[in-house]
Amino acid sequence: MTRSNAASVCIVGAGSMGIVTGYHLSLAGADVTFLVRPHREEQLTRPQKLYSFDDDGLNTYTGYELLTDPAGLAGSSFDFVLVTLDGAALRAEAGQKVVDEIGRAFRGTSTAVILGSVGIDLRTWFLERSGLADDQVTNGGLGMWAYEAGRADMPLHDGVSADLLAQADYGYRHLSPAGFVVDLSAPQVAHEFAALYNNNGVSHCAELPIDAYKLIVSVSPASLAWELLDWPAATDIDTTDETWQLGVEAVKEFRRLSVFGSAGIAASEETTAENVLEVFRQAERAALPMDATAFMAYHHGSKLAGQGNEVLDEAVRRGETEGAEMPALRALLKKLPH
Repeated sequence: MTRSNAASVCIVGAGSMGIVTGYHLSLAGADVTFLVRPHREEQLTRPQKLYSFDDDGLNTYTGYELLTDPAGLAGSSFDFVLVTLDGAALRAEAGQKVVDEIGRAFRGTSTAVILGSVGIDLRTWFLERSGLADDQVTNGGLGMWAYEAGRADMPLHDGVSADLLAQADYGYRHLSPAGFVVDLSAPQVAHEFAALYNNNGVSHCAELPIDAYKLIVSVSPASLAWELLDWPAATDIDTTDETWQLGVEAVKEFRRLSVFGSAGIAASEETTAENVLEVFRQAERAALPMDATAFMAYHHGSKLAGQGNEVLDEAVRRGETEGAEMPALRALLKKLPH
């Protein structure tokens, strides 16, 4: 496949991940089309305003195309398709229909797919459902934090202009130079998407080994423990707290699932209450002037609660199949309000 700065990208879903990634791809010279549900069309017919916590700037994003019917993919030609539906939505009935249409439209073509949905080995399910070739699909996701403005209670820190943020549809913050991340499940796809993304001039696409990318989801129980503690600042979490300890033990159980292989076993053995918390504390420091606690409470505690719960429930099911009781994860899930 040959890519250029005029590459065409179809982004499935126009939430924070889709819009913010689309904006950066447009800066890279890509032609972007969003596939959205009909009720989102009205909002997206006007320019989208994106507030950058990186430089206290308000950016206008326009110039993209819209599709509202997945069947419209048939006969279309895209260099890349980026799927940004959350894992729960992707495997729901409507999401499965979208996957079916992607498969029908792009089987046997040079179109590459970046699967941005979060789950445990979700790529295997996606390949089976879509019928796409193994070398057509790689995993990917935001490396920055992004959210829909107005839906998160975001405290203002020094360096944030309240009037600009109030005008925004979305806010985002780079925690590192990597604004997007792909894994090497399909190396050629990863390299070519990264090369395109890197043309935007303000953000970078990192390429991770498969094992490292897979393990990202395994920190989910610690996020749940943070939620059960009612979202204190990460600096205020006590590593000896019972709920935090339970979350860390659940992370260890999660990482021992066979899907993570020897890398998961090694990661589990190295997991401690202190080093898991330090990951969150580092993110908290890097996120400023975005408020990390407010972002986590919105992103994990409400926006993606369905996806997060599905991931944890699937971990329990996989543990049962493999003869692992996973007592810490079960105990953690029992603490959830019913």
